[in-house]
Amino acid sequence: MHRSAPRLSRILACAAVPVMLVVAGCSSDDGNKNSDASASASAKPTAPTVEPAKFSELPDPCKAIAKKTISSLVPKAKVKDGTPGKSSDVSARAGCSWNGLDDNGVKGSQYRWLDIGFTRFASDQSLGSGAKRATEDYTKQVAKAQATEDAKKLRTAAVDGIGEQATAITYDLTKTSEDFEYATVVARTGNVVVTLTYNGAGYAGAKAPSASDVLKGAEKAAKEAVASVTTADAAADKDSDSAGTKAPATGKTSAKPSAKSSTKSSTKTRS
Repeated sequence: MHRSAPRLSRILACAAVPVMLVVAGCSSDDGNKNSDASASASAKPTAPTVEPAKFSELPDPCKAIAKKTISSLVPKAKVKDGTPGKSSDVSARAGCSWNGLDDNGVKGSQYRWLDIGFTRFASDQSLGSGAKRATEDYTKQVAKAQATEDAKKLRTAAVDGIGEQATAITYDLTKTSEDFEYATVVARTGNVVVTLTYNGAGYAGAKAPSASDVLKGAEKAAKEAVASVTTADAAADKDSDSAGTKAPATGKTSAKPSAKSSTKSSTKTRS
């Protein structure tokens, strides 16, 4: 009777060994599953980063063309400094226009009108890079100019030396019983599209300006406007650096902490 107790203890001890092995085996399987899950998560492909936009600012449209050029193209401008267009965000869309009538008495009068517009596109993960979006808008603006209602003698030609790509559209248009000569130049530089329109007409017996003169004036003004994009953006970067901030290509501003806030943080740490 007394010898059965040690025997029973040995039986129970042997029976416990498989149970421990089973528990250890289950723990090992869970670890492998967690490792596999982690490996699977880390193996997921990351979304490709969109190319940063080249320009984060636009120039003042009324200062984008030299005053000397404005005086030459619109001799008697009503507002010499130009009339800015309406915009809810001048860093993304801006414009300016000039118009005037040069009255030469019995020799008739010369009317001129000049309009410049800038549109900047930011890079967006879902919409694409700023340059891609600008290229799409460039194509739309060219098509829009080509579709001008009642345009006559419409001609389209690529223009070299203005931005990364540029197209000139010229045509005749009759308004207020007068024949107007039109020239529209659409250009793209980086993520910015520049659209410039210049037109003129002769009143009271005066001859209308030649198509070649109008086109020449439009191309000169467009070249200056496109160059102003680079100048304005470089100036903005310089101002941001001196102020301790840097505006990224998406248009958002990330500001560095001020010296005052840094001092408060340091004081709290010491105490």
